[in-house]
Amino acid sequence: MGHLIGVLFDGIAYGSLLFLISLGLSVTLGLMNFVNLAHGAFAMFGGYVATTLMARLGVPFLVCLPLAFLATALLGVALERTLYRRLYGASHLDQVLFSIGLTFVASAVATYLFGSGQQPVRLPEFLLGQIRIAGLDLGAYRLFLIALVLLITAALGALLSLTRFGAQIRAAVDNQIAAAGLGINVERIFMLTFALGSGLAGLGGSLGIDVLGLDPTFPIKYMVYFLLVVAVGGAGTIRGPLFAALALGVFDVAGKYYLPEIGAFVIYGLMVVSLIAWPNGLYRKRGT
Repeated sequence: MGHLIGVLFDGIAYGSLLFLISLGLSVTLGLMNFVNLAHGAFAMFGGYVATTLMARLGVPFLVCLPLAFLATALLGVALERTLYRRLYGASHLDQVLFSIGLTFVASAVATYLFGSGQQPVRLPEFLLGQIRIAGLDLGAYRLFLIALVLLITAALGALLSLTRFGAQIRAAVDNQIAAAGLGINVERIFMLTFALGSGLAGLGGSLGIDVLGLDPTFPIKYMVYFLLVVAVGGAGTIRGPLFAALALGVFDVAGKYYLPEIGAFVIYGLMVVSLIAWPNGLYRKRGT
């Protein structure tokens, strides 16, 4: 039972990271109808921002997290205005080819600047080791991850449901033409939403260095995982990707722990079963 709880705990922590990084991709697909396979590159960028600040400037880990979010959000704004916006009306094939090409470019640049090795991370002392809860030793950093993702999810839910900006996003999701007719600057909403999704990816990438690792192959290695979270959970929602990411995280960790020979394929079986049962994802955005 102790092993089972430990696997469940590690799976939830792993799924929380997948959710945080995948959330921006869900919003991009659901709101802008843009297939951005380069989303993992933004997570990688945030991770490299954090490791560079820690290694070269001595910035504490917790301070690096908001800086990684901000830097990646600004990168998202720059790319959205210069590159992505030109392809909003393009076919999904064009979007896929463009974003895959961008992913390979990002990986090549990261290899040139930082080398091909894994990047180290220095965690604060209070996030190292384990914490004993109800007779179980749980990793302090994984507890921190779960708590932080729950806090971010609650804050994002409040942003979308209780603020004027959230109302404008919901209006643009339901009907872009009607929203523009009501005076909402849909292009600006798209830009800010893309920046928010990119920033969350960068934050997830910086948080995931100790769990997922960080090297130039990161966006390619985890591309399928991010797509699985969105495909199973449903694009344009928060609850769907959250439940999907937690389920995929738990099944992935459990499969690799209990069935090491075939563990890597467990989540693909789960995806097939889920999409047969819910072909449009667990949740769909309003208006679809």
